[in-house]
Amino acid sequence: MSPSFLRMLRTHLIGLQVMIASALLAPALLVAQATEAQTFHEAEAAYKRGDYAAAFELFRALAEQGHARAQFALGIMYAKGDGMRRDAAEAVRWYRRAAEQDHAEGQIGLGMMYDQGYGVPQDYMEAVRWYRRATEQDHAEGQVRLGVMYDQGYGVPQDYTEAVRWYREAAEQGHAEGQVRLGMMYGLGRGVSQDYVHAHKWFNLAASRFSSFDQELRDATVQVRDRVASKMTPAQIAEAQRMAREWRPEQ
Repeated sequence: MSPSFLRMLRTHLIGLQVMIASALLAPALLVAQATEAQTFHEAEAAYKRGDYAAAFELFRALAEQGHARAQFALGIMYAKGDGMRRDAAEAVRWYRRAAEQDHAEGQIGLGMMYDQGYGVPQDYMEAVRWYRRATEQDHAEGQVRLGVMYDQGYGVPQDYTEAVRWYREAAEQGHAEGQVRLGMMYGLGRGVSQDYVHAHKWFNLAASRFSSFDQELRDATVQVRDRVASKMTPAQIAEAQRMAREWRPEQ
C-alpha cells in the first residue's frame, strides 16, 4: 500500500472512532442531563417550601458540577441569607461562575453586586459591563438596569436618549419596571419629547402587569398615572387607553 493510501485510511478510521464514541456517549449525556434536571427541580421545590437546608445541598451539588442555574440559585441564597447568614462574597462568587457561562440572571446579579458594592468594591463600570452582557441576550431586566445606569450617569456618561432606548426595549417585552421608567421619561420629557398620552399608556400597562406581590408598586404607578391624567384632556386619556388596550408585547 502506498503511504498516501495509509494516511487516508488512518484518517477515516479516526473519524469512524469519533463517530462511534459520540454515539455511545450521547445516551449517557441524555441520562446525565435528565438527572441534573430532576435534581434541580427537587432543589427548586425544596426552596419554595422553605426547606433551605435541602435546597442548599442540592443546588450546591449541581453548582459544583458547573450547572449555571444552580450557581445562580446558590448566589441568591447567599445574598438573601436563606437558611444561613448572608454572605455577599459567596454570593458574588457564585453569581460570577454563572455569569461567566453567559447565564443572564447571573450576569445581572453580579452587576448589581458591583452596582451596590456588596461583596466587592463598588464599581459602576463593571456593573455596566455585566448588565450589557445580559442585554446581549435580550434580557429585559438587564435592559432596565442598563437604562438606569445611563439615566443616572453611573459608569457611563449620562444619556437620557440611551436610557430611553433601553427602557423601551424592556417595556416592549412587557417588563413592568421598564414600562414605568419609560412612562416617567415621557412624562418628564427626558430623552423624548414630553408626551402625556404615551406616559399614561405606559403607566397604565405597568399597573396591569405588577403581580399581587407588588401591590405597593402597582398603587404607586396608578397614583402617578392619575397625576398625569389630571393634565390631560378627556380625548387624550381616551387615546392613551386605546393605545394600552391595543398594545401587544414583542416576542
